[in-house]
Amino acid sequence: MKSSLRIGAGSAWWGDRVEPAALNAERGDLDYLCFETMAEATISAAQVRARRDPAFPGYDTYLDDRMRAVLPHCLKRGTRIISNQGWINPEGAAQRIVHWLHELGARGIKVAAVSGGLITDRVLQLTDRILENGQPTATLAPDLVSAEVYLGAEPIVQALQQGAHIVVSGRVADPSIFMAPMMYEFGWDALDHHKLGPGNGIGHLMECGAQVTGGYFADPGFKDVPEPWNLAFPIAEVESDGSAVITKVAGTGGAVTLQTVKEQMLYEVHDPANYITPDVVVDFTTTRLEQIGPDRVRVTDISGKPRTPTLKVSIGCTEGFIGEDMFFYAGPGALRRAQLAKKILEERFKIVKLDAEEVRIDFLGVNAIHGAMSPTDRPEPYEVAVRVAARTRTREEAVKVGREVDGMAVSGVGMTGKRVPHQDRTREIIGVWSSLVPREKITPTLSLFES
Repeated sequence: MKSSLRIGAGSAWWGDRVEPAALNAERGDLDYLCFETMAEATISAAQVRARRDPAFPGYDTYLDDRMRAVLPHCLKRGTRIISNQGWINPEGAAQRIVHWLHELGARGIKVAAVSGGLITDRVLQLTDRILENGQPTATLAPDLVSAEVYLGAEPIVQALQQGAHIVVSGRVADPSIFMAPMMYEFGWDALDHHKLGPGNGIGHLMECGAQVTGGYFADPGFKDVPEPWNLAFPIAEVESDGSAVITKVAGTGGAVTLQTVKEQMLYEVHDPANYITPDVVVDFTTTRLEQIGPDRVRVTDISGKPRTPTLKVSIGCTEGFIGEDMFFYAGPGALRRAQLAKKILEERFKIVKLDAEEVRIDFLGVNAIHGAMSPTDRPEPYEVAVRVAARTRTREEAVKVGREVDGMAVSGVGMTGKRVPHQDRTREIIGVWSSLVPREKITPTLSLFES
């Protein structure tokens, strides 16, 4: 067993940058490189795309880019890779990674796929209530698209025990991806919440990538960050007792400070004393942080509580369509013209009998974020973008938004700036609901491939 590990982040979400991952792989001296590429709606969106496009492979659309960038360095260094880039097709992702290993001439490298979390066909039998509104999950049946359970670290550990160099999964909880190497290398038991609490806590600090190294942190004049264009992803130097130092590759931009670590520690955590994950309930209230050097923060004394008897399941449902478009005004009187344009559109939507559950006409830079709470004594804006959006049950109704916005080009207010409508102005909405499923009803599966 190892006494310490260097674990690096490779991504914080599907659309994250690739260059910091390559930098970590090349210069991070890592034992493990971990990719988190999913959000609540990723599975549902992937299922919708698969229905629309039979050629869609079902895994992270940037899988190729990421593997081409990091595999040469990871193979040279012996760095293992753990990733949830499998989305709704972990086996397909694993086979694609094997393809890139072949391209690099790497033979005998084992790639494991972790599956078993997709329960779309039986979610209504396994669950009872919707967490958000208390209604029976059966009420979601007419619009159900997908359902996937948040798996924990255990199946990844099993894959590592079977000799996998690379493990790719579907929906595994974000911190679990980073904790799995700790469990495997340090020999932590899956029921030892005293160890898993700190491990999952460190995983939470790592899961959002550059957010702990200065990304999504800078506020000029208040919280300045050196070279924010050159942010590195974090590295955790973890000890077998669950303590760690959060750092980054030397010479990169950003910062690892008490502030950046504290902000990430509380990010998306409703109750710091009870941060529920599939593996353990983390208690951050006991944590001690210490700045021990430039871009080096020591994290100790994170606590844990026994894991829950249930696992969270995200249930994706179709919820209609959004029609959306935008046009612009500039110069003196821009806001007055935008206000008249809003009135015109409201009346024309009545004329075309727009059947919408919600219509919003916002003035970007004026009230688009805070709505009615926006200050009324603001300075007169020099330019205004008018965003028009409607939520409808059918695509046909959503299309009416763009058609009426097009009419503003020559049948609207003077000096209207209009985009040429090359882009699709309608999109399907996927709503995400949550429920709980008994832990014993879920059985993860492993598939092993070799280059």
